[in-house]
Amino acid sequence: MIKPLFHYGEDHLKVSTALAISNGQYTGILTEESRERIRKSAGLVEKIVSSDRIVYGINTGFGPLCTTLISREDTRLLQENILKSHAVGVGEPIAVELSKLMLILKAHALAKGFSGIQESTIDRIIWHIEQDVIPVVPKQGSVGASGDLAPLSHLFLPLIGLGKVHYKGEIRSTGEVLAVFGLEPLHLAAKEGLALINGTQFIAAHAVKGVETFHQVLMQADLIAALMLEGMNASIKPFFRELHELRPYAGNQFVADTIYHLLEGSEIVTSHANCSRVQDPYSLRCIPQVHGASRTAWLHLKELVETEINAVTDNPVLINEDLTISGGNFHGQPLAMVLDYACLAASEIGNIADRRVYLSLEGDTPNVPKLLLRSTGLNSGFMILQYTTAALASENKGLCFPSSADSIPTSLGQEDHVSMGSIGGRKLLQVLDNVQKIQSIELLCAAQALDFHHPLKPTPVVAAVHAHVRSAIPHLEEDQAMSEIMETAQALTYSGELIAVARAAAKQENKPYPGKGGNLFDEF
Repeated sequence: MIKPLFHYGEDHLKVSTALAISNGQYTGILTEESRERIRKSAGLVEKIVSSDRIVYGINTGFGPLCTTLISREDTRLLQENILKSHAVGVGEPIAVELSKLMLILKAHALAKGFSGIQESTIDRIIWHIEQDVIPVVPKQGSVGASGDLAPLSHLFLPLIGLGKVHYKGEIRSTGEVLAVFGLEPLHLAAKEGLALINGTQFIAAHAVKGVETFHQVLMQADLIAALMLEGMNASIKPFFRELHELRPYAGNQFVADTIYHLLEGSEIVTSHANCSRVQDPYSLRCIPQVHGASRTAWLHLKELVETEINAVTDNPVLINEDLTISGGNFHGQPLAMVLDYACLAASEIGNIADRRVYLSLEGDTPNVPKLLLRSTGLNSGFMILQYTTAALASENKGLCFPSSADSIPTSLGQEDHVSMGSIGGRKLLQVLDNVQKIQSIELLCAAQALDFHHPLKPTPVVAAVHAHVRSAIPHLEEDQAMSEIMETAQALTYSGELIAVARAAAKQENKPYPGKGGNLFDEF
């Protein structure tokens, strides 16, 4: 089967395409047009080196050494030295997928032809991507200002035969793996080291993964909430279109419409249509407003990320033979701020889910017993599960302090305002991971509550999701060791299979549960 091609430096890179290249569904290549631009840009560097012009990073030192001139003979050594001296990251390695995304994003940016990189260097980067020889990059050390200097230095040490790489499930020395393929380290030309390590690809790779994971979290949030609404005998009226036309936020309308269709026609909803309850607690009634606001934040993140991953973010930028600009396109602030916003928005999805978990344990819903177990006292039921959601929600609140609000000057004051976007990107993924754990517990509680309404039936889509949960996790009648049950529930929320089950059931029923395409908030 021939895989679709993506043309580095030419095609518009979407989040979904970057992920598709990373998981092997697409192949990224350079066209002859891109190669010509790359060769032309490299030629500009050679002309500068041969002339008497002084250009930052080409024949000068870096950062506070920008006034130190470098001889023509030493310009190549300068570029290799910058990789060695700047590879000062610490901590555990980031996920292999993130390192691979960094390579993909860097290849696309360099291939635009404004960086002075050699054609052979980009070819080697693409080789690393296609052969799955992925550099080991520590997670800590970037302040996100001159770009992600430390992590990008680690990412590209393998080009000169240094550092370590992930290869066939192991971490091995670069030299050892290059020998397997019969390859020699590269010798960098003038400007190349700076072009490689200036940029926002560490921040952007985390943001790309954040867009994907946050989207899954949002889809699951609506779906699991629908199960909980059924279990809690909640009203369908707060999801009526007429209400949300009076406050027409697109995110709110999307969530309300989704949940309305998930509940419409349910025997459980119909059974309490004329009950005495006037209104539900906020965690049920205000789902469109809360989930919808987080969807709006997700959309903002996606839009800014796709601007960033199609941008040139190194320095200096070679516009033409007469214009070389040493500017600030490497500064991570545009992503740093939106990552902090997304972190807060993701945390709120977990926060309101924890409230619904608590609500399900109170025993105020007809037929649904306190602590979700008929026989308590000897049995604690689901009580302690909410302790875990509370702990995770609290941890997320602490992680919501905006990284971009901080700035510690570096580089002897040359870099006197930094973005800390790398920290924001890491925090977003941590918060999303915590939210998925909270969702797994809400799923357990919602499925258990729904059981008590038998023989009344929910809608076919909700029933299909509930049945899928019950195929892996039994209804509980007494206390059991919960750790394995919780691990199974987490596997359901991490995998995204609940969404696939819901979509398949909706398609069979000809219901408009969100499928791929057709809505601004649906896919990326």
